[in-house]
Amino acid sequence: MSLTWKLSTSLIAATLIAGAAEFNLDNFVRHTLVQNPRIKVEKVTQIAEQPLEGRPDWKAYMFTMDLAIGKEKRQIPEMVFVNTKDQVAAMSLIDLKNGRDLRNEIKPTLPVSYYDKKHLVAGHADAPHKIVVFTDPQCPFCLGYMPDLLKDVKAHPDTFALYYYHMPLERLHPVSKVLTRAMEYLQSQGKSDEAMKFYQLKINPRETNEKKILAKVKEQLGIDLKPEEINKAEYKKAVEEDVKKATSMMVRGTPTVYFDGKYDAGRSAYKKYIK
Repeated sequence: MSLTWKLSTSLIAATLIAGAAEFNLDNFVRHTLVQNPRIKVEKVTQIAEQPLEGRPDWKAYMFTMDLAIGKEKRQIPEMVFVNTKDQVAAMSLIDLKNGRDLRNEIKPTLPVSYYDKKHLVAGHADAPHKIVVFTDPQCPFCLGYMPDLLKDVKAHPDTFALYYYHMPLERLHPVSKVLTRAMEYLQSQGKSDEAMKFYQLKINPRETNEKKILAKVKEQLGIDLKPEEINKAEYKKAVEEDVKKATSMMVRGTPTVYFDGKYDAGRSAYKKYIK
């Protein structure tokens, strides 16, 4: 039986506790947001609380939910907009001037700890501008974006440092479960350039047979990898840690890009620094 993670994440307006001076995020998630009785909320972790510019009575609360349904567990990033004056909470907030949903434009500020040399794949660590990307090697948008980004950073290594975090969307591209472990193995061996070649790989994104996947990697990229090399616990854990860091940054899709610590919705802020 397939599991459905159906939450009340469409537009919600919920009356808060009358007279409450503070919004209770944990209470909101457990009693209003998650309405499916089969889903157990194990933990609610607030990531950030941000006032909305030009909307003095509103705040955005960014958080993660650790959820369980049977034996399956997931951590999901979410956001809720709260107006304590009117005692209203909403999962979406539309800017009537441009029709955009603010939930797609707000992200936490990136901690400097994400500029970890272990994740540096191009450019120089002491470059003045930092780019952090969360991506999946089989995401169609990533396949179109990453090669150009890598090319631009490598052409301007004194200007940019590019940090790479794995965000395999396994439900959409099961093949990425194997590919990201293989990439992590190569990165750990100081072969980031070879790992980034995976964006040239043409393969069925639904493929799950490890031997077939590695055979395609060898055939197309000339990189010979063995299952025992990529299946070590350290590489699985490294990918899992990347996913946790992506979740902490409210990453819901790929590629998600940060430029100089700020979320770059257009993924092109770095280009104005290319001379």
